[in-house]
Amino acid sequence: MARVCEVTGKKPMSANNVSHAHNKTKRRMLPNLQVKAFQSDVLNAFVSLRVSTRGLRTIDKHGGIDNFMLNYKKTDAFSTKALRLRKAIQRKAGATA
Repeated sequence: MARVCEVTGKKPMSANNVSHAHNKTKRRMLPNLQVKAFQSDVLNAFVSLRVSTRGLRTIDKHGGIDNFMLNYKKTDAFSTKALRLRKAIQRKAGATA
C-alpha cells in the first residue's frame, strides 16, 4: 500500500540527516497517515479513507466528508477511491435535491 493521502495527495519526501560532524545521509520523511472512517449523511454509510492529519483538518473545516467532496475544487490530488466516493455523493445529492 502506497504511503499517499487519498485526499490531499501528500507523499513521502526525501531529506538529509545531518550529524554533528555535518555528515549527510539520505532519509525519508513520511506523511502522518491515519485510517479514518467518516460518516456520510448523504450515502447513509461509513466511508473509510487513508488520510493525512492535514487532510483531516481540511475535511473538518468544510463541515464533514459530504460537504468536502461536494465543494472542494482541487480534485487532481484525489485517489481513485476518493473520486469514486465523490461521484457517488454527487449522484445521491443530486437525486435528493
